[in-house]
Amino acid sequence: MVRKMEWAASANHLGGIPRKMVIMAVGAFAKAVATLLNSTSVHNADTLIRLVRSRPPGVPLITVSNHMSTLDDPVMWGFRGFPTTDANLARWVLAAEDICFKNPVYSYIFRLGKCIPITRGGGIHQEHMDEALERLSDGAWLHTFPEGKVSQGDLPIRRLKWGTASLIVRAPVTPIVLPIIHQGLQKVMPENYIFGRRPPFPLCNKNINIIVGDPIEFNLPNMRQKAISMSRNGSLPFTGWPCTSPDGLDEAAQRCLYTTISERIQTVMESLRSFSKSFLMSKV
Repeated sequence: MVRKMEWAASANHLGGIPRKMVIMAVGAFAKAVATLLNSTSVHNADTLIRLVRSRPPGVPLITVSNHMSTLDDPVMWGFRGFPTTDANLARWVLAAEDICFKNPVYSYIFRLGKCIPITRGGGIHQEHMDEALERLSDGAWLHTFPEGKVSQGDLPIRRLKWGTASLIVRAPVTPIVLPIIHQGLQKVMPENYIFGRRPPFPLCNKNINIIVGDPIEFNLPNMRQKAISMSRNGSLPFTGWPCTSPDGLDEAAQRCLYTTISERIQTVMESLRSFSKSFLMSKV
């Protein structure tokens, strides 16, 4: 499989000028929606800003969040004090191929905006997941929506897809994993506004609340050994996954490991969601 417009995602494409222009324009839009048209409050913003600006050299960052609207990215980065318009610090993000890359113009713009196309249902070994892994290998920041789709109801965090867990395991340097929960963007861009469609423009005078958690720590060597032990007692069907290098985990062990990591992230995100509800009530 050929990676879609990977050349446009390169920092050297036309001297990096198109990327800087797109990141600045999108960042200005995010700032306007988050701080001018609406009101945004962020709990523990310093942790996110510190990890984006000054984490140890070569250490990648993965942020994970719930998915409330099609505007979550980039508007959730538009709060005051965040370097939204800096192309060098901007996140890479996994984006749905059928929405963001449905024609060459969209593909070019989203590629300049540091988006990596993901085919929903395409599995964790699709070509663009390898591209995401390469960005982590560079020590970059990657954002994912591990639930896999938008959900605008006040519901518990759904079972997470395995893609994020697979990136954590396969990265040469274990990424810092930072959970984020947000509320309010579903009111800025509701899915069913007019005749069951989204509004043509973001709505105004809404409250956006973002809760940044603390980094989730993973003892991967220990978790790998437990996954190997657990997999020997399992009876999951095999679909031909390759062994992961350098650990040589077979498919059964990978499934156990990805499940354990995903469940850990899901639990932390759900705890953060519960905290966000009590936190917001205390502000009323």
